[in-house]
Amino acid sequence: MHTLPDTFIRTVSSTFEGGESWLAQLPRLIATCEARWGLVAHPPFPDLSYNYAAPATLPDGTAIVLKLGVPRRELSTEIEALRLYDGRAMCRLFDADVEQGILLLERLQPGHMLTTVIDDDEATRLAAAIMRRLWRPLPADHSFPSVADWAGGLADLRAEFDGGTGPFPKRLVETAETLFAELLASSTTPVLLHGDLHHYNILAATREPWLAIDPKGVSGEPAYEVGALIRNPLPSIYKWPHLDRVLARRFDILAEMLALDRQRLLAWSLAQQVLSAWWDYEDLGGDGWRQDITLAQLLAQMMGAA
Repeated sequence: MHTLPDTFIRTVSSTFEGGESWLAQLPRLIATCEARWGLVAHPPFPDLSYNYAAPATLPDGTAIVLKLGVPRRELSTEIEALRLYDGRAMCRLFDADVEQGILLLERLQPGHMLTTVIDDDEATRLAAAIMRRLWRPLPADHSFPSVADWAGGLADLRAEFDGGTGPFPKRLVETAETLFAELLASSTTPVLLHGDLHHYNILAATREPWLAIDPKGVSGEPAYEVGALIRNPLPSIYKWPHLDRVLARRFDILAEMLALDRQRLLAWSLAQQVLSAWWDYEDLGGDGWRQDITLAQLLAQMMGAA
């Protein structure tokens, strides 16, 4: 197996219980996949983050992606979501092993990301078109987390700082808490959401012009979905001039194309942005979360909540 990037090793080791042990077993796991499916695994993609992903070839010549991760709920719900999408606006799942954290995925080619679309209005419209096709009724029996489950992260923030907000602006945290409570109480019928649909998770393909990858799989109302798109592409969005105008234009386009209330989209995005800042603080450490807060403050100003 090719040498793994140091950043990937550090991320897996620090993020997941048993991460170091999983990394040690990774060569054997790849060999097991090659034997089980008769596939040939190639060197991994650059910029690995939380999961191992590499191009691979099946015995019949089909190009796929071999994705391996520390077995956990997030991977199992991704597999469940992929099965429900069944290739609709999404890469196909050829096979999977939930217990071992193995996914055999359709390889999207040419595979460049939505970030390559320079015109932001066009990129936003393309993403909105994908969103509309991804939202699906939830089966009666499913294991997807709910948006309310994710919102519980703000309770973890409070617990971390003994009921306070630590370095996070008190008013922003309170605003996010209020918004989550109000939005959840007034939500429409939940559907299956991607949960992390942004520029890096929408790729150019041949089966369709653009397809999504890496669904989290979450239960919530459609308006929740736009938050990840609004705060991306990271980190370059933080350097964009006149960002308030760009975001205002995005909300206009999304409200029109998705037939959803613009103010509700903005409210969900603000609440999520504060939650995202907490997740960055919790998972990554460092000061990256401060940029998240800067964007949250801008959204609050746009909403009149600052």
